[in-house]
Amino acid sequence: MPFPALLAQSSWENLGTQGRLIVTGAIIVGAIVLYGLSRRIGRRLVNRLGEHDHEAAQRYETLWAVIRKLLAFVTVFLAILFIFIVWEVPITPFLAMGTVLAAAIGFGAQDVVRDFLAGFFILAEDQFHLGDTVTIAGTTGTVEDIQLRVTVLRDLEGNVHFVPNGQITVTSNFTSKFAQPVIDVGIAYEADVDRAIQVFLDELKGMATDDEFGQWVIGDPEVLGVNRLDDSAVVLRGRITTTADQRWMVKREALRRVKKRFDAEGINIPFPQVTLNQKS
Repeated sequence: MPFPALLAQSSWENLGTQGRLIVTGAIIVGAIVLYGLSRRIGRRLVNRLGEHDHEAAQRYETLWAVIRKLLAFVTVFLAILFIFIVWEVPITPFLAMGTVLAAAIGFGAQDVVRDFLAGFFILAEDQFHLGDTVTIAGTTGTVEDIQLRVTVLRDLEGNVHFVPNGQITVTSNFTSKFAQPVIDVGIAYEADVDRAIQVFLDELKGMATDDEFGQWVIGDPEVLGVNRLDDSAVVLRGRITTTADQRWMVKREALRRVKKRFDAEGINIPFPQVTLNQKS
C-alpha cells in the first residue's frame, strides 16, 4: 500500500479541532525551522567548499541557488501533505490529479520541459556561473541568475534579459579562466612598418610591467605582425593574455597607450580620405 494512503488511514478524530490546530501549527513551525536550518547548513557548506577557489565558489553558488528553490518547494509540499493528513482530507484524488496534470504538461508544455532539461545540463556541465559575462541566444550580458527554466542576464546598459534555457544552443563565456584580447592598430602606408611593430610591442610590454595593470596581464604580450592591408591603413595586430574579468579594461588601456606612444613617435594613425577630381 502506498505510504501516503497508509498515513491517510490514521485516525485524528480523538484530537478534536483544537488538537488538530495545534498539530497544524507545529507542522508549519517545524517546516519553517527545517527550511531555515537546511539553508544555514547549505550556506556554510557552499562557503567552505569555495573558500580557496573563486571559480569553484561561483559554481557552488549557482548550484545552491537552484537547490535552495527546490528545497523550498519540497518543504512546502510536504507540509501541505501532512496538514491534509491531520485534517483527514483524502489525498488520493490529489495524487491522481497530479498524475493527470503531469501527463498533460508533458504533452502540452514540451518547451518548458526542454527548458528545464537544458537548465539542468547547464548546471551539471558547469557552462557558466553567476557573475560571468556570456553571449547566449544572441544576447550578451552578465549572468545574474540561473534557474532551471531561464537564465537572467543584465547587459552593459542595465537592461535585464530572461533567456529560456531551451533556446541556448551555443554559449560564449568571456570570463572563463583567462582571455586574450586582440588589439588592431592601423598605421599609414608611408610609415616604417618594422619600427611601428617594435614601438607597438614595446608599449604593450611596458603596460605588462606596470604596477596598476601588470597584475592583470599573464605572460608576455606579443605583436603578431601585419594583419591586413586596408584601403587607407596597414593594420598591425597585437595580443595580450589577461585575467578573464579584466580583458576589456586592459584592452582599452592598451589602445590608449599605443595611441599616445604613436603620436609621440610620429607614427600616423590614418583615417579614410576621399580625393575629388574636378573636371575643368
